[in-house]
Amino acid sequence: MRAEFQADLAIVSELLVTMAEQARDAMNRATEALLAADQTDAEEVVHADLELDLGYQSVEEKVYDLLARQAPVASDLRLLVTALHTAADLERMGDLAVHVAQVCLRRLPSAAVPEELQPVIRDMAAVSDAMAAKVAESLRHSNASLAGELERDDDQVDQLNRQLFALMLGAAWRHGVAETIDGAMLARWYERYADHAVNAGRHVVYLVTGEVPPRSTVDAAP
Repeated sequence: MRAEFQADLAIVSELLVTMAEQARDAMNRATEALLAADQTDAEEVVHADLELDLGYQSVEEKVYDLLARQAPVASDLRLLVTALHTAADLERMGDLAVHVAQVCLRRLPSAAVPEELQPVIRDMAAVSDAMAAKVAESLRHSNASLAGELERDDDQVDQLNRQLFALMLGAAWRHGVAETIDGAMLARWYERYADHAVNAGRHVVYLVTGEVPPRSTVDAAP
């Protein structure tokens, strides 16, 4: 019975790693679609979000089943509780990638991002991608140290977010309301993606150390 329980816990962990990798791939593809005005890639990101939703559902079902059947304690219980929270953050990261892809689709056949904003968007996407990679790796190896780096990484996204707004609010900005709104929303989506990655990292820290990390401002936010 114990061996079966450990095997089930391993499945939960593997599901989380898979979700983290899917969320990372989704934002990568959404960014490339956005900058290249690629309808096919953008639509595939939207359609592929179902896989993350199903992953979240699988984690929920597995966790609730194990809680009911096994009455876990100590670190086993900690894994199941944090799995639910982590899966929710990963599923939300996938949703945010969909939002980016939808901006691309709304502006076709034109590119949604003005040329002067593209370098900042690329930088935001690169930092977000590195954060998603750390989430997957920290989950795969229960690496609290790596997960703890996400707070510092998030500062880079916040700084880039400010750079983006500085460009749009500057005297040289010559674009219309639609481009400004798109830029503001994209900044929001990447910032939120990074915030949820930080949250996932906090869950890993708690899982490994048993210490409750500071509450994130995104815990109660969409």
